[in-house]
Order: sequence, then C-alpha cells, then structure tokens
Amino acid sequence: MKANEVAEKRISFVGLVEVIEARLVAAGASEEVARVLAFNCASCERDGTLSHGVFRVRGYLDSLTRGWADGAAVPSIERSGPSFIRIDGRNGFAQPALAAAQSLIADTLAETGVAVIALRDSHHFSSLWPELEGFARDGHVAMAMIASGKLAVVPEGASRPVFSTNPFGFATPVAGADPVVFDFATSSVSHGDLQLLRADGEEAPPGAGVDAEGHASTDPVEILDGGGIRPFGGHKGALLSMMIEMLAAGLTGGSFTYEIDVEAPEGAHTFRTGQLYIVIDPQRGGNDEYLARVRAFTDMLRDSGMERLPADRRYANRAEAERSGIPVTADIRALLD
Repeated sequence: MKANEVAEKRISFVGLVEVIEARLVAAGASEEVARVLAFNCASCERDGTLSHGVFRVRGYLDSLTRGWADGAAVPSIERSGPSFIRIDGRNGFAQPALAAAQSLIADTLAETGVAVIALRDSHHFSSLWPELEGFARDGHVAMAMIASGKLAVVPEGASRPVFSTNPFGFATPVAGADPVVFDFATSSVSHGDLQLLRADGEEAPPGAGVDAEGHASTDPVEILDGGGIRPFGGHKGALLSMMIEMLAAGLTGGSFTYEIDVEAPEGAHTFRTGQLYIVIDPQRGGNDEYLARVRAFTDMLRDSGMERLPADRRYANRAEAERSGIPVTADIRALLD
C-alpha cells in the first residue's frame, strides 16, 4: 500500500483531537472544554471503543448547538469533608469538571489517602475508563459509577423502563504492567452498542431486551423504540443498577434517571446527571505490597488460561494506532468532510 493510500485511511491521534476540538469550539464550547472532550473521544476511538469515540461527537454538537448543555461552564468545586469533594458541573460536561478538580483531588489523596468525588449537574456521554486509567497510572485504585441518562432498562416485573444503563468502572495499578481497567453497563448491552447494531442492520444478542409489548426481542429497533434493555444477570444486575442510582444520583445530589428523562428535551443525546468516583491510595494502611500482590494475582489468572484481562485489547489497539494511525471510519470521514 502506498504512503498516500495509508494517509487516506489513517489519521494520527493528534490530528483527530484537533479536528474534534475545532468542531466543538465552533459549536460553542470553550477551548478548554473542547480540548478535554476531544482528547476523551479520540482516546476511545484510538483504543477501539468505537461506541464511545467519534460516534459520540455529533451528540456533543447537538447538545451544544441547541443550548441544552453549557460548553463554557465553569464548575463549582468544594471540599466538604476531609475526604469528600463536591463538584457542581453547572450544566457543563463531566470530564472537564473532573479535570478542573484534579489538584484538589491530589491534595486530598495526599492528606487522607481517599477521595470521594460527588459530581452533579453535568453531562456525561462517554466511557468511564479514560479517567479511571489516569488515576491508576498515578498509583491509585479507582471506582466510578453514573446514573447515565435516558430511561432504557426494564428489569423483570417492571412494565416500563425504570433505570438507565448505569455503568460501573474500576481500575487498579499493577506492578511492572499496565493498569487493569474495566467499565461495563449494568444493562445486558450498552445503549451505544445497540445504536451501532441498529445502524449496521444487525441483531442484538438473545436476552438483550424487550419490545414495546414486553416480549423478548433481539431487534435493536424494537428495543430502542418503545421497548427496553434487560439488566445483565437478571435481578443481580437490576440491584447493582439500583445501587448506582442511589449513589451516583442520590448521594451526589444529581438527578435520578426518571427525573432526567422528564427534563431532557426530545431527541437529547447527553443527559444532566450525577457521577460518583472513589479513589484510594493503596499504600495507606501499611499495604506497601499491594501492587506486587496484584501482579502475582494477574499472573496467576493468565497462567490459568485467562490470556486476555480487562483493557488488554484496548492497549493492543492503542499500540497499533501509535504505529500506524487510527483507522478512518465512516464517522471520522463525516467529521473530516
């Protein structure tokens, strides 16, 4: 393949960040907000998380241009206890609000070893893992959860959606290795993945959801338009989703999913909600061997036949993108055009 052919089918990470940032600024985001969001979207695209990469940019643009989200919001940040930080996103986006609190988070961790970060009144429209990986690379264990937005999940016994997909994420550093990082929706399939399946004309996995009459369906159109997604693992996934609503919405002061769905305009892509982070310094409490013990544990898992651990595929995609560039998908081509 000739060099110019590669250039047509690949784009550098920096180049993709610049393109996304320019579109966001043109839609009304401040340069600082646009930079954080662009880095987040490009990171997801680079690492192969396409359902949360460039695919999401048009949703950000829509929220900005219709005035539903404030692209220039300056968050309010306060330390309300020795280890408790409250952030009011002021109808801006979650990632820039969290970024603005990083110095206070670092100070809190240095003093107490734990930071509980309650973020409210902010729009989140991406994966949880990018921020969690950052905490883990700084040597911290981190968890996150979010009451993610639109009512979409119908647990057994409910006649209508009562939860959103309500994801949970976790990251930990590992001695001499990349962090273990994962996040997953508490629904059987994520809303973004269903949208991709619908766009590609493909079916969802068995048990993914129900149609408008409550009958099991594998048709993404039926599930998304009037039906609903099932929780993963039956009642266990439903209880996790309930817990996330209580912590990410109730504890933070953010909106519960049923409240978000009422206030959001028709066709909204991003949702003003709550998000909870818990970040821990693992060396506190005399546990200096934590990183080495986690390494021994993950080595045991690999030796047992678990050849791929959480984030391995993302790291492999990242390495390939750093060597050859990011593949130009139809979504990236539309952005470039």
